[in-house]
Amino acid sequence: MTVSPFEEVAPQLVDVAMGRAPADLVIRGARWVNVHSGEIIADTDIAVVAGRFAYCGPDAAYTIGPQTTVVEAGGRYVVPGLCDAHMHVESGMVTVTEFCRAVIPHGTTSMFIDPHEIANVLGLAGVRLMHDEALAQPVNVWTQMPSCVPSAPGLEEAGATITPADVAEAMTWPGIIGLGEVMNFPGVAANDPTMVGAIAATRRAGRTVGGHYASPDLGRAFHGYVAGGPADDHEGTRMEDAAARVRQGMKAMLRLGSAWYDVAEQIKAVTELGLDSRHFILCTDDCHSGTLVHEGHMNRVVRHAIAQGLKPVTAIQMATINTAEHFGLEREIGSVTPGRRADFLLVSNLAELAIDAVYARGALVAEAGKLIVDVPPYAYPDSAKNTVRLGRVLAADDFTLIAPIGRNEVTARVIGVIENQAPTRALTATLPVIDGKVPGDLAQDVCRIAVVERHRGTGGVTNAFVSGFGYRGRCAMASTVAHDSHHMIVVGTDAECMAMAANRLGEVGGGVVFFADGEEKALIEMPVAGLMSTERAEIVAAKADRLIAVMREAGCTLNNAYMQHSLLALVVIPSLRISDRGLVDVERFEVVDVFL
Repeated sequence: MTVSPFEEVAPQLVDVAMGRAPADLVIRGARWVNVHSGEIIADTDIAVVAGRFAYCGPDAAYTIGPQTTVVEAGGRYVVPGLCDAHMHVESGMVTVTEFCRAVIPHGTTSMFIDPHEIANVLGLAGVRLMHDEALAQPVNVWTQMPSCVPSAPGLEEAGATITPADVAEAMTWPGIIGLGEVMNFPGVAANDPTMVGAIAATRRAGRTVGGHYASPDLGRAFHGYVAGGPADDHEGTRMEDAAARVRQGMKAMLRLGSAWYDVAEQIKAVTELGLDSRHFILCTDDCHSGTLVHEGHMNRVVRHAIAQGLKPVTAIQMATINTAEHFGLEREIGSVTPGRRADFLLVSNLAELAIDAVYARGALVAEAGKLIVDVPPYAYPDSAKNTVRLGRVLAADDFTLIAPIGRNEVTARVIGVIENQAPTRALTATLPVIDGKVPGDLAQDVCRIAVVERHRGTGGVTNAFVSGFGYRGRCAMASTVAHDSHHMIVVGTDAECMAMAANRLGEVGGGVVFFADGEEKALIEMPVAGLMSTERAEIVAAKADRLIAVMREAGCTLNNAYMQHSLLALVVIPSLRISDRGLVDVERFEVVDVFL
């Protein structure tokens, strides 16, 4: 289901529109959701040839030939295929191919992926692997070149480094659409040469620079960041965040992922302040496989936006034409209009976005919520596997915090999880000392967190405390999905369980595992860079369901706690994080002591 460049097939489109040649496909009697004019136009026919729209109007009967497939819409809505403007495939725990298989039935026909997870493990070679896989899909998958690897130089040590020269090289690849989220926002404001070089290489190539300003400070630092070139941002959580970005000429990307619920507050900039909705874009950022299989993808985001008070057409614009225009692709995707790729949905209920059928490039790819095309698996080379190098067998003592000599209790800095948001709180807690060690305090919901170095086999472990998971008893979870440097994060109440979990992931080559009372309770193997499974999305989702169930059995009530777990080493989002260098105060961008 490839699609030819417009200039090659334009004469065919004209011939069909003029009635000189038959269409391949005609949809009759539809309600046309026109995202350019903001209208819903009844009694519309749509004609498609060579994978592109040729005619949209009141009567396409003259384009029907003996071989034309005719579909009676019966008053159903024709909606442009949905676009996810910013997302990380790796967060789905699956490959690009499996991600597409999972989301196509939900109406997603275009994705803009930022593979900076694999870039942190395998560098430019890993990005090329995902870029090439993306080009093989039956839907549109464009790749943003990762910009910040490592995301915070000096505060973490990633498995690889991306340079401005790497960015310039990637800009010559056919599927690269721009620069991925520029997370080093202090670096942009300080004119860091690496950030300046990467942004300049992207702008010279005429591509879009993605943003990531993860700070509530809308003062001088924010203005310096905007002046540096990022064109969008998805890290806002407040109405004033969205308004500030749009007023400065950026696109405000509002995300609803598995654990990030940032649409409801920010959409008030449209519904209450009355700002122009055409400068707002919907995205997911991070969705794990369980969400994709059970709840949906961009259709879920659009429904949520409608529930916040947006007109259905407005919400659909934010997931179609607004995205296409932002990336300079409005002549290719984002609307049901002549010349564009024939990516569209047949929808029976617009407010609920009830999708009956999904078409990509003029071909029926999903019906009644089921994928009906074959999407063969993509084989990753051995070089992308066996990336979890611990260097030694870890023991309980590696996950033990020793108190200052002579202390019966200590005051410690504690990472505070905020449910359904990416930022954390910088908490403090008074903790007991037992035999010279500080085990945490379950009565205060304070347990241990550790980062295990896994790229170079140094055997290094850094330890701190975290609050918010609600664990009870002896348990631990380990994950090699640990944004952004993707070492291994281990959170637990018991040092022995933490060691067992870490060693288990070393055995299987990465993934997520949960131990309780010394026994393995759930495991999701992710051998590709320690980030992605090679199994089908449905199988991974079932394993993810099991993981969530055992976490709940251990006392965790957080929504999508796995996603919260995986971001606790993301040292570019305030306030307190942990890296392989230690505990990081992201407000000050420096490593700090665990004990005050």
